[in-house]
Amino acid sequence: MQAAGKTIAVTGGGNGIGRELVLALLGRGARVAAVDISGAGLQETARLAGTKADALSTHAVNITDREAVEALPAAIIEAHGQIDGLVNCAGIIQPFVKVNDLGYDAIERVMNVNFWGVINMTKTFLPHLLERPVAHLVNVSSMGGFMPFPGQSVYGASKAAVKLLTEGLHSELMETNVAVTCVFPGAIATDISRNSGLDAPAASEAADEKAPKMKMTLPSDAARIIVEAMEHDAYRVMIGKDAKLLDRLSRFIPERSAGFIYKQMKARLAD
Repeated sequence: MQAAGKTIAVTGGGNGIGRELVLALLGRGARVAAVDISGAGLQETARLAGTKADALSTHAVNITDREAVEALPAAIIEAHGQIDGLVNCAGIIQPFVKVNDLGYDAIERVMNVNFWGVINMTKTFLPHLLERPVAHLVNVSSMGGFMPFPGQSVYGASKAAVKLLTEGLHSELMETNVAVTCVFPGAIATDISRNSGLDAPAASEAADEKAPKMKMTLPSDAARIIVEAMEHDAYRVMIGKDAKLLDRLSRFIPERSAGFIYKQMKARLAD
């Protein structure tokens, strides 16, 4: 689906990849409904949009609130007249601790945002997408959705759920007008820890200093790749050399590659 002239809703539009997606889509002539829990983040996105903000509407909504999500389509249609696409980009990580040390509240929060948020948005918007001549659904998973990262096991489980949900939706919607794409970003240069509401203690910061440094993909580059994947109706897309490499390793030597990742992540794990 080409972006120009379409109305596309983007979750996580107040920061990171989501914000860059909003700006990239506006740059390609789309009308965009930016959705985020942070009203201040959305205001900054609108400021950065500059003159293109006329084609932008902002919606401060918690995607885990099903009732609030169900009110979104009417607001977007009122602002733009239609809904042609949905990009589920919002997501959070967990504290860098093992499952044994992770509280149920943190587990539920990650699953609520990363999985139930995608479910809420998809179930709410899909009937509208099916009414359009051409439409597109993009769900952002993670390389953590196919490769285990110790200290982020619950986050990975939530993203693995998004992966299989998206692949299932692709199969279910094969004979419809709705194309479906699953995105697997590697390491992206965003402040996801802070945006996830995590305060990094001194011990964790010290561990970060010892951890190996990875070359990260810029959020703007990630957004461009996602938009291009949507416009080419791609089935799946890896973002970053790390995601592409780990995708291959996880399929051909899964246990050895899991061991490699453990050694890389060991310094980050809290005692």
